[in-house]
Amino acid sequence: MRSGSNRSSSAEPPDGCGCKAPKVMDHVVFARCRVKLGKTQKDLAHLLGTSLKSIHGYEQGWRKIPAHIQRQLMFLVMKKQFGRRKLKPCWEINRCPAKLRNNCPAKEFKAGELCWFISGTLCDCHPHDSWEEKIAVCYRCKAFARMRELLDSD
Repeated sequence: MRSGSNRSSSAEPPDGCGCKAPKVMDHVVFARCRVKLGKTQKDLAHLLGTSLKSIHGYEQGWRKIPAHIQRQLMFLVMKKQFGRRKLKPCWEINRCPAKLRNNCPAKEFKAGELCWFISGTLCDCHPHDSWEEKIAVCYRCKAFARMRELLDSD
């Protein structure tokens, strides 16, 4: 059962996992994504449905970047980079067993290239309680490698 006190401000891996995942979307990565999209701060504010002041705060590191903003921005960067190109789905990359694959929302919605975007996926054999927990698992995943490359490169 989840309580409000379990929420983490950074992408920490699930308890007992023994590995450290870096914060996926900090102010540097946020600004890098905006530049990759070729948008001004004002343009990005309109695109993300937020204020220009919020964009300034995210890029300066003054404000925590909310999960829904991180997801939208990552989605836009991925679509800009890969467009309509067919990418190998996560269940093939990770060789998920049929039982797991057939019960996973990524497979159900034919979104294996965007599995990180969908809550409730069965990564590590179970759905995760929060974006922070899920993205920490994604960050270690082979299927997320193409997104990591986009986030980490200038």
